Amino acid sequence: MAGTYVVTGASRGIGLEFCRQLSKRGERVIGVTRSPAPALAELGVRTELADVTNPAQVAALGQRLAGEAVDVLINNAGVSSKANRLDDLSLEELARVFAVNASSPLVVTRAMMPGLRAGARRLIINISSQLGSITNNTGGSSYPYRASKAALNMLTVSLANELRPEGFTCVTVHPGWVQTDMGGPNATLTPPQAVASMLGVFDKLTAGDTGRFLNYDGKTLPW
Repeated sequence: MAGTYVVTGASRGIGLEFCRQLSKRGERVIGVTRSPAPALAELGVRTELADVTNPAQVAALGQRLAGEAVDVLINNAGVSSKANRLDDLSLEELARVFAVNASSPLVVTRAMMPGLRAGARRLIINISSQLGSITNNTGGSSYPYRASKAALNMLTVSLANELRPEGFTCVTVHPGWVQTDMGGPNATLTPPQAVASMLGVFDKLTAGDTGRFLNYDGKTLPW
């Protein structure tokens, strides 16, 4: 039976590819974007408009979806940063990146909880990055991006612990180095390759996996 998936950051890149592949296999897909997305319209995917960093818009999104069961939430919206060195940093840039990459997944999840509780799978996917691994940080740089993804990883574990008694599965996932606007043309994976691999992993997740940090191929990554 088809499930209902909510995907943020759905207008392009990995988010759009999630919508494309999920729609193709017959799932009910709701793509969340800041502005109308012609690519989603071409797929026939339902689009809901919301800036994930705007609490009022996210709350309104939750109200619009009230009463609808949501099986899987994929918090995919994310931004990069050019503040790679210490001298490049500013509080404004840190706040901007954290708002999208770390705070918004938690705010969106809270708004989606009524639907997720009514869904069959109770699966929450937070798209992170291996750059958020403290263990693997041997090169430094990318301060806002690394820190925001590390924060997202911690928030995911806290969410997993809180929601475990309700049978939720909450994981954080590195999508691989993907040929998107963020990943660039030299990346090793195309969006179709990365998303197909991740969906194969998501389909097999159970409550016993909650709190894990996964690679796109299902392998466990170090915190």
